[in-house]
Amino acid sequence: MRVLIVCQYYYPENVVIAPIAEELAKRGHEVSVITGLPNYGYPDILPGYKKMRFETINHVKVYRVKLHPRKTGTVNLVLNYLSFWKNSVSFIKRFHEDFDLVYSMCLSPITAISSANVYSKKHNVPHILHCLDLWPESPVATGAIKRDSFVYKILFRLSKNIYSKTSRILISSPSFESYLRNTIGLKDKDIRFVPQPPLVMENKAGPIVYDGKFNIVYAGNIGTLQMVEEFVKAVFLLPIEYKDVQFHIIGSGQRLNEVLSLIKRYSLEKKVIYHGLVPSEEVGRYLKGAELIFMGLKFESDSAVSKTIPNKVISDLYFGKPIVASISGDGEKVLASANGSFFAGGTPEEIETALEEALSSSKGKLEEMGKNNRDYFDKHFSFSKVMDQLEEEFKDNKKE
Repeated sequence: MRVLIVCQYYYPENVVIAPIAEELAKRGHEVSVITGLPNYGYPDILPGYKKMRFETINHVKVYRVKLHPRKTGTVNLVLNYLSFWKNSVSFIKRFHEDFDLVYSMCLSPITAISSANVYSKKHNVPHILHCLDLWPESPVATGAIKRDSFVYKILFRLSKNIYSKTSRILISSPSFESYLRNTIGLKDKDIRFVPQPPLVMENKAGPIVYDGKFNIVYAGNIGTLQMVEEFVKAVFLLPIEYKDVQFHIIGSGQRLNEVLSLIKRYSLEKKVIYHGLVPSEEVGRYLKGAELIFMGLKFESDSAVSKTIPNKVISDLYFGKPIVASISGDGEKVLASANGSFFAGGTPEEIETALEEALSSSKGKLEEMGKNNRDYFDKHFSFSKVMDQLEEEFKDNKKE
């Protein structure tokens, strides 16, 4: 098959679409990607990429369109979204290569996949959308917009229009189907559950050796939904007898400054260690060296976003460590089925209680819980299994 992939983010940005594209190429498919200039997770567009428009990476043709860098602040973020929307659509209209299908991956925003619909209509080929994030629910969940606002109404109509033009929607969380059918109104849309492939970059080097005797690691985005601030507060609440516990933070995001301010305010510099941005291939070493992994997804009882299965749930299961999880919805169901997690509510006090439960558990119990997590990953979420599912969806829906 000849597959065209549309996604605003691609390598060297740390997103799962690049391993998907490269695996499809390994399986004998011809793969081209339309993406932006790499700047997600970085302070600016990476050096060497500002003028780059095409490259071949591991047998995948990568076409890059100009965009405004995310940098910091809402204005830059909006300009980043709008610039990729405009420039990718403009590129697609001039793009004349033939493909059997278009595959897009929707992270944020929904507008980023508009060019896939344009190509699908222009060339009469199917467009398969892999939905990893819900719009306009996602900006509501982060507090960026209000549900009763005029902006929400515009985004709702725009999102429904974009979703409705796809040929098939693959959802990364089962609960997404209810939102798309009942809230967005896609009653007759072909919707199927295919989990997102795990974003795991294994490193053959040994695990990181920490100074603390018991090490808890968070690796990922530091935003409004990930509850890193609540976890720092929970560490502060731990009784004095847990003085040998260290909490390690890896990553960056919109709430990083607030997290660093909390560490300083509570004098936790020796207990909460911020390691900054770590290369994707190195993150696994930090997780392999941990005794415990933390993950959070802020509770919003009326939000479909809070019911998702984050890629972090899947990738953390891979490392075979027990998990302290402040999460609900499909993500909680997955972790409960794996039987390797300590669950917490959404407050620092509730997270502290779960931490104490984990810290008071025997080494044998923690090792068993970690093994349960890895076994569950191998059975349900291994990269090869998910790619098999994805490839079958492509074969089932490609242009005749």
